[in-house]
Amino acid sequence: MEHEARYWHRLDDGRIQCDLCPRECRLRPGQRGFCFVRANEDDKLVLTTYGRSSGFCVDPVEKKPLNHFLPGSTVLSFGTAGCNLACKFCQNWDISTSREMERLADEASPEQIAAAAVQQRCTGVAYTYNDPVIFAEYAIDTAIACRARGLANIAVTAGYVNPECRADFFAVMDGVNIDLKGFSDTFYQQVTGARLRPVLDTISYVVHQTDAWVELTTLLIPGYNDATSDLRAMCRWVYEELGPDVPMHFTAFHPDHRMRHVPATPPRTLVRARLIAMEVGMRYVYTGNIHDPEGGTTFCPNCATPVIQRDRYLIEAYHLDGHGACAVRGTTIPGRFTPRSGSGRLRLPHRIAIP
Repeated sequence: MEHEARYWHRLDDGRIQCDLCPRECRLRPGQRGFCFVRANEDDKLVLTTYGRSSGFCVDPVEKKPLNHFLPGSTVLSFGTAGCNLACKFCQNWDISTSREMERLADEASPEQIAAAAVQQRCTGVAYTYNDPVIFAEYAIDTAIACRARGLANIAVTAGYVNPECRADFFAVMDGVNIDLKGFSDTFYQQVTGARLRPVLDTISYVVHQTDAWVELTTLLIPGYNDATSDLRAMCRWVYEELGPDVPMHFTAFHPDHRMRHVPATPPRTLVRARLIAMEVGMRYVYTGNIHDPEGGTTFCPNCATPVIQRDRYLIEAYHLDGHGACAVRGTTIPGRFTPRSGSGRLRLPHRIAIP
């Protein structure tokens, strides 16, 4: 379904420029942008995937990953196709690099998505799988429909977006996980096809100028972004720019897409990254894609009580009150918490019935 896009302008040479992200693609009639889903049609920019999804699933919120945002709850997750990055390690590459609109098998309006989330007893909707900023118009309209029904909105994004769209997009998001894929511009250019600075700007903006809850994720790839010096520099930047309470997730890479020759991340690499972050002063640091009970547990920073114990995506023990305070010392744990946590549900594919 084509839908006229926002965030573009006409150029003097007859092309139109997409202003959504730092790529600022300049398109002649019939051309598509780098993301493939934004196109110049009839002398205007259109979003070709509006109202169409690559699939819906009911997921535990911890899978996003978000450990301090309504833990134990479930969210209706969906994405579309295409991406404005070119990550060689992409683990959703069949969706993000898709050039076949037939992959978008599920059609649903923003109102139908919100209704489905309510019907499935989800606490919210997650915009994920591919980067939601490239379908910003669809995501924003869906988020507005979800808020009207009391649902939370969650974005899982690389944060590669220009200021105008950034302001509109994150204004309707309640929880955000941003991929900080590395901490050198060389890594970003050579491995993701993007630049680091716009991502850092987005992270700072969302933390300091919106009400959204933010967590960061870094997929550690052996020999590419796991050097101790890079990890220490990254953690120092987070500590100094964002503060010690922003949760950080270090997750394990497995060979995929155009990096099948690279070995999987050893668990010791994630443990080392977690220790580096804590040494810098970060209070809430997690490991992911491995079985590591300590690296999945939320500890009180004052008394070291395990206030949320997790086994991968399932919560085994929960010792916070409705205000997110430690049951032992009363220390407030930053985040968005409810009086009682659920236990989470396993991933469940879902089809939205169209009347």
